[in-house]
Amino acid sequence: MTNSNLGNTQYFSVKKEPELSVKEVIDVVYNAMAEKGYNPVNQMVGYIMSGDPTYITSYRGARSMIMKVERDELVEELLKEYIRNKSWEDK
Repeated sequence: MTNSNLGNTQYFSVKKEPELSVKEVIDVVYNAMAEKGYNPVNQMVGYIMSGDPTYITSYRGARSMIMKVERDELVEELLKEYIRNKSWEDK
C-alpha cells in the first residue's frame, strides 16, 4: 500500500434526515400513541409538563422525534392552532 494519498483531504458526507415541522411531529406522535392504545392528549401533556420522554411511545420513532422539538415549541404550535380554529365570536 502506498502513502501517495496522504497529502489529499478526503471528504465524508452524512445525509441529513429531512427535518419535520412541529406540526408534522405532533401528527406522527399523536397517531403513534393512538395506534398503541394510549390517550395521546394525556401522554403528550405529561411529556410537555415533565420533560420525561417515557410518556411518549417509541413506536414509529415517536419518542426520538418529539425529543428533537423543544417543549415550548410544542406548546406554541398547539396554542396557535387552537387560536386559528377557535371561533372567538361565539362568546
